[in-house]
Amino acid sequence: MSQTIDKVGKTLQSAYDEMYTDDISEWRELGGRHKAQNILSVSEGKSFSSVLECGAGEGSILEALDKSGVFPELYAVEISDSGIEQIRKRNIASVAELRKFNGYEIPYPDKKFDMAYCSHVIEHVEHPRLLLRELGRVSKYQVFEIPLDYSVGADTNIQQFLSYGHINIYTPTLFRFLLKSEGYEVLGERLTSTAPDVIRFNWYKNMGRKKSILNEMKIFALPLRQAMKKFLFGKRRYAEYGYSAYTCLAKCSGELKIF
Repeated sequence: MSQTIDKVGKTLQSAYDEMYTDDISEWRELGGRHKAQNILSVSEGKSFSSVLECGAGEGSILEALDKSGVFPELYAVEISDSGIEQIRKRNIASVAELRKFNGYEIPYPDKKFDMAYCSHVIEHVEHPRLLLRELGRVSKYQVFEIPLDYSVGADTNIQQFLSYGHINIYTPTLFRFLLKSEGYEVLGERLTSTAPDVIRFNWYKNMGRKKSILNEMKIFALPLRQAMKKFLFGKRRYAEYGYSAYTCLAKCSGELKIF
């Protein structure tokens, strides 16, 4: 068997080729704004002129970053034909170049970019270490965001995770271990919970729940419930299991070393 895996598997490629349509654009726009804000938050204090999005989807994060005006020159690579089509429709002013790639080989020279980011991508990748090495090659700094899907018994809900493409599950500790074992240094990090506007959209539009005083009270009470859980779990345990997403700024300065 070949030691080199240079493209995403046929099953995944087929699944993503036609994934992005106009039907769920509002939902993606909302998520894109929050993800872009997390990228900006962990990047604060750094100056990045050329920035690559690896796994750009339909371009909602790119557009939000473009509107922020923080990064003068944006680039993007994506495996999905439908995603690329959606990005092109946006005509994002600061996007200098958009390319299709095979999921692992990023078609740019070493250290081309000041920063490259992967937001909600690594959990979809069959061979994440290969992609991490490639990101470290083409960029000086990296930003990652992952959903925190792990819970006890997560393996009993495998079909739910697979239904939205999550083939890897992480906690903050497990993801930091992955990064550090690949020669990355974590320079800054951010833990976030699902924002109220995202919950409302998911409940009332995606899931079709009826807007009610009871549901609004549940959303209003979330910060109190989270504070109580943090008190009961302890800060360290809550940081591992109490949030919905982990974002970090990293720098790859080495490679995998074992024994």
